[in-house]
Amino acid sequence: MNRKWTYLVAALVLGAVAIGSSGCQQLRARDQLNKGVQAFKNAKYAEAVENFKVAVELDPTFATARLYLATAYMSQYVPGSDSEENLRYASEAKRNFQQVLDRDPNNAVALASMASMNYQEAGGEQELAQKFAKLDQSRAWYEKLVQVDPKNKEAWYSMGVISWAKWYPALGSARAELGMKPEDPGPLKDKKKREELRTQYSATIEDGIKNLTHALDIDPNYDDAMAYLNLLNRERADLADTPEAYKTDIATADSWLQKALDTRKAKAAAQAKPGGAAPAK
Repeated sequence: MNRKWTYLVAALVLGAVAIGSSGCQQLRARDQLNKGVQAFKNAKYAEAVENFKVAVELDPTFATARLYLATAYMSQYVPGSDSEENLRYASEAKRNFQQVLDRDPNNAVALASMASMNYQEAGGEQELAQKFAKLDQSRAWYEKLVQVDPKNKEAWYSMGVISWAKWYPALGSARAELGMKPEDPGPLKDKKKREELRTQYSATIEDGIKNLTHALDIDPNYDDAMAYLNLLNRERADLADTPEAYKTDIATADSWLQKALDTRKAKAAAQAKPGGAAPAK
């Protein structure tokens, strides 16, 4: 046997040994994954974490186990709590999601989870600047997600909600400054304030409307997207300079609100039928 064939046989033998050893490790890792999944399903997240940690120690390339590990940490996170343990949950969740992305930058589950994690953290922030910074980070992850999965309606919807979350506090503050109650009809009484808010937030509002509309293009029965289109159009009306423009936005908002109510009613009716299922959300 010449040197070339001797080398190939030796490589195959070494490969077989590696596969055998690796296969044993992988089987043990999968067993730990299965145990962790059962604990996770029973909401025993701390127990699940230990199983998933063993799984990734046995097989560091086991993306599914690492995703579960990160999700188990995230499931224990409570927005707004500054306890050392809670902050560790957030840190470990993001660290493990990032490790998945280091190997697979287009992993849609990890991208969506990083976006969701930052959005949850934003919900726990009291200072607007910190809240908005987290919302911006969440949006950046959703932007990466729609590049990988353009048909992900939840990502487009979430970017629309983020636009609303960044704009609505400013409107609420402006109404309070002008002595207007939430139920008082608009537009804002002060022209200068309307111009100021239009300059600062028009692009945010329009971007939110665009993204929510995109979500509805993907799923015409997406009633949550309809509800936020109602909010953004209704609140945009507060910036109108003419009665006609105000009425137009209010009419559009009313239309989306009615569509949302009708869609939810149809889904409930379909769900109530024997053997029926509601339209996909």
